[in-house]
Amino acid sequence: MAIVLVIVGTAIVVRTWMSVITALVVPRRSRDRVSRTVSRTVDHIYRLATMRTRAYATRDGILATQAPMTILVQLLVWLALFYLGFALLLGAFDRRGLGHALAQAGSSLFTLGYAGPSDAPLTVVDYLAAASGLVVVALQIGYLPTLYGAFNRRETEVTLLSSRAGTPPWGPEVLARTRFAFGPEDQGAVLDQFYLQWERWAADVSESHTNYPVLIRFRSPAKYSSWLVALVAVMDSAALWLALSPTRAPRPAARLALRMGFTALRSIAEALGLEVDHDPHPDAPLQLSYAQYLEGIERIASTTFPMDRTPEEAWPDFRGWRVNYEAVAYALAALLDAVPAPWTGPRRTGDATMAPLRPANRTPTPYQGPSRST
Repeated sequence: MAIVLVIVGTAIVVRTWMSVITALVVPRRSRDRVSRTVSRTVDHIYRLATMRTRAYATRDGILATQAPMTILVQLLVWLALFYLGFALLLGAFDRRGLGHALAQAGSSLFTLGYAGPSDAPLTVVDYLAAASGLVVVALQIGYLPTLYGAFNRRETEVTLLSSRAGTPPWGPEVLARTRFAFGPEDQGAVLDQFYLQWERWAADVSESHTNYPVLIRFRSPAKYSSWLVALVAVMDSAALWLALSPTRAPRPAARLALRMGFTALRSIAEALGLEVDHDPHPDAPLQLSYAQYLEGIERIASTTFPMDRTPEEAWPDFRGWRVNYEAVAYALAALLDAVPAPWTGPRRTGDATMAPLRPANRTPTPYQGPSRST
């Protein structure tokens, strides 16, 4: 029996350490079963808790706690596994029975010191338990600045997008608000830099969110804002511009933003275990209907944005671009219950699509000259 307890306890301790190291130390996408099980369990609980909540704002407030709760539960699971593993190891050597071994494991793991060892083998296991508890908590604390640093970098660009694409953001809205960029000497220069910034943003998000998947579920602090919806809006705007005005579009920057954007979405979807098509056919049908596409074109046409092609002529090229990211974007938006912005697919709760909020166009009263009273 002592040998069995040693084998099982050692296996639990070693397996838990592997989970901790792959999740917190190794900068690479992990398929650790402990972390994935914790994430899926917490997600399932939150799904059940919000399935009857119809108001998106209320549901969004509840889901905002999901990522921090996942981190907390993961730490508790690691500590519980260490507790169990070291209790079994101590039970193999402790002559006072399993009850005392459980008390001693808790005392050592949390460095409480109320139950000390009585001989050399117990002392060694106690030291290992105490070191494991301290190191895991320290690693988790050190892990938080990395998470929130990546979160802040992500949300800076998402917040800046609200003035360009509305809230929630929408691809056609980006182009509808770019008429100021078409001066006599530079056509699209402002958006050229814009797409280059979003290419780097997508690369940063792809690297951080696949290495630390809990970041995927950190929701934007602003109401009706979402990192996923923002990326879809930027890619839609680039695809529309390349399709409607190919000679005027910032072709290298827009293409690079599109490429990095759907590459990031595919990597993130794979990190969550979603099925991904890495080579969709350019003539494959879209879930976005042609009528919805025309609504976006109508919004763009309501401004001075120059279009070299008709909507019918631009549709095949736009479809060829969007097929690269639409399916994975819709799957992620449904999974994360992102804000139901236009062109982002249906939600599991059946929320109605929210049109972008636009600031009122207010102008001052023209100057009439000094009044007689002055």
